[in-house]
Amino acid sequence: MNGAGNNSVTRLIIGEEEQGQRLDNFLIRRFKGVPKSHLYRILRSGEVRVNSGRVDATYRLCVGDSIRVPPIRVAERPQNEVDEAAKQRVDLPILYEDEAMLVIDKPEGIAVHGGSGVSFGVIEALRRQRPQAKFLELAHRLDRETSGILLVGKKRLALTALHDMFREHGAGADKRYLVLVKGRWMNATQHVKAPLFKYLTESGERRVSVNPEGKAAHTVFRLLARWPEMSLLEAQLKTGRTHQIRVHLAHLGFPILGDEKYGDFALNRKLKPEGLKRMALHAWRMAFRHPLTAVPLECVAPLPDNIRSWIAVADARGAREFTADNLEQILASQ
Repeated sequence: MNGAGNNSVTRLIIGEEEQGQRLDNFLIRRFKGVPKSHLYRILRSGEVRVNSGRVDATYRLCVGDSIRVPPIRVAERPQNEVDEAAKQRVDLPILYEDEAMLVIDKPEGIAVHGGSGVSFGVIEALRRQRPQAKFLELAHRLDRETSGILLVGKKRLALTALHDMFREHGAGADKRYLVLVKGRWMNATQHVKAPLFKYLTESGERRVSVNPEGKAAHTVFRLLARWPEMSLLEAQLKTGRTHQIRVHLAHLGFPILGDEKYGDFALNRKLKPEGLKRMALHAWRMAFRHPLTAVPLECVAPLPDNIRSWIAVADARGAREFTADNLEQILASQ
């Protein structure tokens, strides 16, 4: 791929490694440091041209496509800062790897990619740790505060297949999370279907709310354990909306412990000195078919010690009111 400078019109020619990507996703990766809202604005206005014509943000790139991007300012990150950050984050446990993809157990507190005030993320660290790798791209996202299973494509064909799989939602990957929430959850299984609407706060921060004008969202919650003031749930995603689990739970009145965006802020302040210093949401299990061979795969990420320890604290404070039959099996698989 060839390109020009950042402060003038940029012209890019798409090569084999870029083909198949959506135009908006390609620009987001290419112009790290530029707010997504600005990139979508220049897409909507027609300032971005493909082969001298206007196209939709969802257009999929082809080899040889010529892209014209208007002058935009890119906040460059000092390379030594990225290098040093990558060295400090060498512990990215690998749950599965082959020639097409790898599955990482992402720690909480690390973004999946740099940008929006973050100098680096998982993908930058991986690229620094694996300089011989020709291709490494995220197949999906996890919030910075969320730990657990994260898929990375090592080949363009595999990445495209993974993207297609995640677009199928429930028919593609079976994604399960473990989550600690405030309050006494009563239903053994509860389907939550509440549309989610994305918006920006006055400060420019991205937020999501339940709103009939939003996109359809479906989460299945299963009760695993309950204490007088806290519950442990399994959350199964049937759709893949931004902050879906967090917003659905907050809407129901069961905010995630430690959630600094949608949680109980007073309770979070109380829990920190008592030992819970993170959001208690963990992507623990994913079942899917290999993107190239279609062989069924199942990956499990161990429940982090900082969530396990809080469960132990709850047990020490008072007896459980409820324990699911499969809880010990779930925890044993960690």
